[in-house]
Amino acid sequence: MNKKPDLNVLAAFATIATHGSFRKAADELGMPPSTLSHMMRGLETRLGVRLFNRTTRSVALTDAGARFLTRVRPLLRDFDAAFEEIELQQNRLSGVVRINSNEPAARMLLRHVVPVFHKRFPDIELDIVTEGALVDIVAEGFDAGIRLCEDVPQDMIAIRFGPQIRFMVVASPDYLARHLVPRVPEELRRHACIRHRLPSGKLYRWEFEKDGQESAIEVSGHITLDHLELMAEAASDGMGIAYLPDHIAAPYIVKGELAPLLLDWCPPGPGLCIYYPDHRHVLAPLRAFLDVVREVRIPS
Repeated sequence: MNKKPDLNVLAAFATIATHGSFRKAADELGMPPSTLSHMMRGLETRLGVRLFNRTTRSVALTDAGARFLTRVRPLLRDFDAAFEEIELQQNRLSGVVRINSNEPAARMLLRHVVPVFHKRFPDIELDIVTEGALVDIVAEGFDAGIRLCEDVPQDMIAIRFGPQIRFMVVASPDYLARHLVPRVPEELRRHACIRHRLPSGKLYRWEFEKDGQESAIEVSGHITLDHLELMAEAASDGMGIAYLPDHIAAPYIVKGELAPLLLDWCPPGPGLCIYYPDHRHVLAPLRAFLDVVREVRIPS
């Protein structure tokens, strides 16, 4: 008698093991729990071992089931990867890629990456959520996230995305006409600064570096905002000194509405990274998106 089960049965077994529940696995697979239970009893009979310990409240792998799962999962990944590779080569991939991003990074994606990606893979949907807060992308069901490289969790794989970012101290000509120009970061403590509140509720510290000397200043001021564009507008109206990324400050500097300060204390940083979980197998739609991100050259 042939004891080798087909791939659908093995995939069902792995899904039950992942969820620890016949009901949840049945929902994902789109079949009645009774059918799934019957399928697993048949698998156990063919293998001659019990794979699951079942109670009215839980489902857990036996020792034999756990050993079997370690063998089955790589086979399923390789099987899926083989088909995904063919689809990738023929640009026939479909599915959804969910990305958690901040707003400036999302704008960069939409302007430079998304047009190329959708032309090449028209059947893949992009679901981009913009929020300032750092979230656990795995727990929240995202495939990837985009943040400043320094904010990427250490257990993630990160790919540099876009140009370097330089944070700049800026003020309007009107403000500088009424106040002494700061020459070193410490002098900012005597100025009216426009503070930035992060989504976590914390106030952003202004960080500086020159000749290996680092400084982080907790500035004071009468205005605190949680949006970078509003900070730029407030600074251009003479309400105080702001600390902004160069891509936000640049249009105001070009128009003469803001002037950069302490430039020798504001070196460029590594910028943004797109990151994703350090799993062994990356699903083909996400892999296709990452390939386009690596390919597209985003101007400074």
